[in-house]
Amino acid sequence: MRSNLSRCILAGLGLALAFQAHAATTGNINSTLTLTAACQVNGSSGTSGMNFGTLDFGTQDALFTTAAAQVMGGGGAMSVLCSAGTIPVIRVRAGVNDGQSTGGTRALADGAGNFVPYDFYTDAGHSQLLAIDGTITLPTSTGVAQTVNLYGQARGKAGLPAGVYTDTVSVELSF
Repeated sequence: MRSNLSRCILAGLGLALAFQAHAATTGNINSTLTLTAACQVNGSSGTSGMNFGTLDFGTQDALFTTAAAQVMGGGGAMSVLCSAGTIPVIRVRAGVNDGQSTGGTRALADGAGNFVPYDFYTDAGHSQLLAIDGTITLPTSTGVAQTVNLYGQARGKAGLPAGVYTDTVSVELSF
């Protein structure tokens, strides 16, 4: 009998512990994520020092008349990917040698005082000049990369010595 009583007491304690182990409290977890608008140019993001591409007129002889090129970045034309709902605007700012040579608003320099005039255009036919501080407004972004076609045309002139001519142009992307 004692053993039955002991078993009953142990069983009762077990049930009491089981009810205590199954007690529950409910609540919530609040989760938050804040997204800010962002853009990538040629697959890279950042706020300064971004590479918008290269305008490479190639190799020409010193007596060339015109040379055409397209701004290329990341293996193709410039590419801009922005957050959905934003309106990307590219402003092509001043270059290092602007106004140094007649025949173009911009100039490539050889570092020895010689300049090759050139300009940017928004069309391959070079009829839509993009002035200094000119803008290219892209359609409202859907979150898919957009191609930006930007062209250049350099103009040869008499008396240019052989050499490498360069310029650096500032570009700003707002969205």
